[in-house]
Amino acid sequence: MDKNDKKRGLTLVYTGDGKGKTTAAVGLAVRATGRGKKVLMVQFIKSPERTYGEKIIFDKLGIEIVQMGVGFTWTKTPEEHRQALKEAWAFASEKLSSGAYDVVILDELNNALAIDRFPIDDVLPLSDVLEAIQNRPSHIHLVITGRAAKQEILDIADLVTEMKPIKHYYDEGIPAVLGVEF
Repeated sequence: MDKNDKKRGLTLVYTGDGKGKTTAAVGLAVRATGRGKKVLMVQFIKSPERTYGEKIIFDKLGIEIVQMGVGFTWTKTPEEHRQALKEAWAFASEKLSSGAYDVVILDELNNALAIDRFPIDDVLPLSDVLEAIQNRPSHIHLVITGRAAKQEILDIADLVTEMKPIKHYYDEGIPAVLGVEF
């Protein structure tokens, strides 16, 4: 992709330990849809077994969202996670290369790439991710969310926003809040 082409798709990364990464991507998806753009969000960790606010509103707005995860890494076996990641990456990379979308959001891809509880390099190779980012059709804006973004992804991104926690009600014993966090 030509970095000087003003019409080229951008790579945006929302990372860090603070809250708001998926929320920022959801806002971008709504804005893009409002401008007539075709949007796809692929969620790498979130499972369709749970209900998330973004899924509810995206269904109402006609924004395509596909939850391909099986939940947090400690909720299922490594093999279940590995299989889910393999399927999610195959789906996401095919959709990204298809050129059928204006915006593709790979939600929690950074989290997936940072898994160290079990091997993932053979089912979600960083080299394949980098190649897909760099070789996607030039019009597609790509949003990648999740903690612990790999330096290689940060290096090729056009925008990197780090969410940094300053204060969180969770530290006061308040659990995740419906409508705010899920």
